[in-house]
Amino acid sequence: MTLDYRDGSTALKGVLLSDDSRAGNRPGIVLFPDARGIGAHAIERAGRLAAFGFVVLVADLYGDGATARDLPQAVELMGALRADLGHWRTRAEASRLALSQVDGVEPARIAAIGYCFGGTTALELARSGAPLAAVVSFHGGLSSERPDDAANIKAKVLVCHGAADGLVSMVQLHGFMEAIGKTGVDWQVQVYGNAAHGFTNPEADDPNIPDHGCDPAADRRSWAAMLGLLGEVFGMASP
Repeated sequence: MTLDYRDGSTALKGVLLSDDSRAGNRPGIVLFPDARGIGAHAIERAGRLAAFGFVVLVADLYGDGATARDLPQAVELMGALRADLGHWRTRAEASRLALSQVDGVEPARIAAIGYCFGGTTALELARSGAPLAAVVSFHGGLSSERPDDAANIKAKVLVCHGAADGLVSMVQLHGFMEAIGKTGVDWQVQVYGNAAHGFTNPEADDPNIPDHGCDPAADRRSWAAMLGLLGEVFGMASP
């Protein structure tokens, strides 16, 4: 179902998925999609998480549920949002807040995950000090305009990175680890050999999307790592 919410004057239209047969309040997950906006990959991942018992909001980052028609427009939309770090973080927080107010969601038990630009967004939301239990980035960008804000992170953090990522270099990864390593944050990084940018998404094999590639093994391993962390933070033996 569509969840209508707002970031100031901007109307947002996320997609909310849950298993309504489950009784009681449940943990929530904000899922930030890649730079193209809400699409098939994000919806499929959200559905899998909802089947485990989570209430999942696929976040609208651009307003009115907008999606990019092609890669150049995705780059344009992404660039406009990330040009203002404060605005970018506020837009992400609007999604977390909206999910926290959904009936059946435990407001104090919310995680954020994201793919590509969505992974970067999840990390920036965490750096803002948002009350999150866990944050997972899949092949997301790892640099930040304000890397020292890692000290504000309240969540446990998992970064899943492809060693062959041509868009997010190992130098960027090391910079992330250096910044977060100065904090008391509970964090971990998993690096998957030979995996390129977008390794979780079959659409990454499209020849019209350069420097991307799906890697089923890295996808499977990173998904298992995420489930392990979610089970840990939410006290679930087998999410």
